[in-house]
Amino acid sequence: MSDQRRAIRENAQYLRNVRPIDPEEIYEYVEGQPHPGVVRTTLRELAPELGLIERPDGTFVPAPEGAVSVDFDGVEAFPERYARALEDLLVETFGPGWPEGTGGDRLRERLVSLKDAYFEQRAVEYDDLTALAYAIYHLPDTYAATQYVIAELAREGKLSSPLRVLDVGAGTGGPALGVADLLSDDTLLEYHAVEPSDNADVLERLLEETGRNVHPTVHRERAEAFEPDSEFDLLVFANVLNELDDPAAVLRRYRSALASSGSLVAIEPADRNTATGLRRTERAVEDEYTIYAPTCRLWPDRTPEGDCWSFDRKPDLAVPPFQRRLESSAGDRFDPGAFENVDVQYAFSILRTDGERRIEYTPDRSRVAPLAEAESLVTDRVDLVAIKLSHDLSEGGNPLFLVGDGSENEDVFAVLIDDSSLTRPLAEAPYGALLDFENVLVLWNDDEAAYNLVVDDEAVVDAAH
Repeated sequence: MSDQRRAIRENAQYLRNVRPIDPEEIYEYVEGQPHPGVVRTTLRELAPELGLIERPDGTFVPAPEGAVSVDFDGVEAFPERYARALEDLLVETFGPGWPEGTGGDRLRERLVSLKDAYFEQRAVEYDDLTALAYAIYHLPDTYAATQYVIAELAREGKLSSPLRVLDVGAGTGGPALGVADLLSDDTLLEYHAVEPSDNADVLERLLEETGRNVHPTVHRERAEAFEPDSEFDLLVFANVLNELDDPAAVLRRYRSALASSGSLVAIEPADRNTATGLRRTERAVEDEYTIYAPTCRLWPDRTPEGDCWSFDRKPDLAVPPFQRRLESSAGDRFDPGAFENVDVQYAFSILRTDGERRIEYTPDRSRVAPLAEAESLVTDRVDLVAIKLSHDLSEGGNPLFLVGDGSENEDVFAVLIDDSSLTRPLAEAPYGALLDFENVLVLWNDDEAAYNLVVDDEAVVDAAH
């Protein structure tokens, strides 16, 4: 550390609990009297270490401490400033007419090959062209999905300021931007991103658009090789576990980097392969973590064995301008809508090491049966308690919902046959809600190799308390 930097640090330490630290003032106390702009830059660099935030007037004060509160009502559109920054990158790379020219053709072809590789479960190498194509297609939905998941954690008091985040496999920045925008301007956020590919070039450019109290560091290393040197309050694995050879081993490896009161958030696309893969991974690490949400284990010492194709769904986003331009210049060589991605559907898992669960509920065995006993209950009417793990999966027929209690040996679906005030909570309850089922008929569905809970006019469904 230089003498000048040390002097700025010592002045800041002395003044932090006395009065706001003003670069226009303390430069006079530093040998050589560096320009106030140099002092301000140094204070920004030292802010995470000193626990300082920068106010709009340019002074620095101690960061608020305690639970983070968020003002979040959902995501309607990808923020304009990030959209402009991405388009600036596209113009720099391909020129002002990027959608219509050779650059647009290359991006469209690369996106098609990316999607083919994804659905065929082939590995993808992220060069600079792939990084830009991936950003165009996936930045908005990963931004939104991350905000929805992290906002719930904040509402439950599981995030605190200052906040240290480690984003493993950060990609082009959807999760990083989502977390940064979710928090209030006076939250001190130290954000470390691990991303070895050319995605990191896009990530670093977009991080420049985040707020003054967001302090990002990008580590260009593989998830399997990166060595965290401290603990983090939040670990994020977004759209990355499905690309790892041994995702469970990676999650175990990062356990020591998670603070004792911290959360690990894993997010994956909603398609069957990646969503069920996420459930297999969370089951594989139950010796190291507690599943906080959404697939809580209600029955002690029981674990599920069904596929559990479970994902949440939120309202569509507005079409981002860069997707609209790429789509409108595609001509008739591609399927309509091939380059627009506004669906917000995602599977997620939140893991902790302190034993906490979002649903702290132990069923009364004298009153309700575990789903693990479904085979012996077929054709019986029974009382059960289960978590709603899907939105309506029917296609025009009776509403159908995946449910689970953490003990099931096969997937279990609740079928709403009679829609009345006594059964409507099944349809109206949010994803992840705990429901009390009374007098439901248990049947085996041979076609789906799953059990059905028939919710008819003899059944009652209510929120469990």
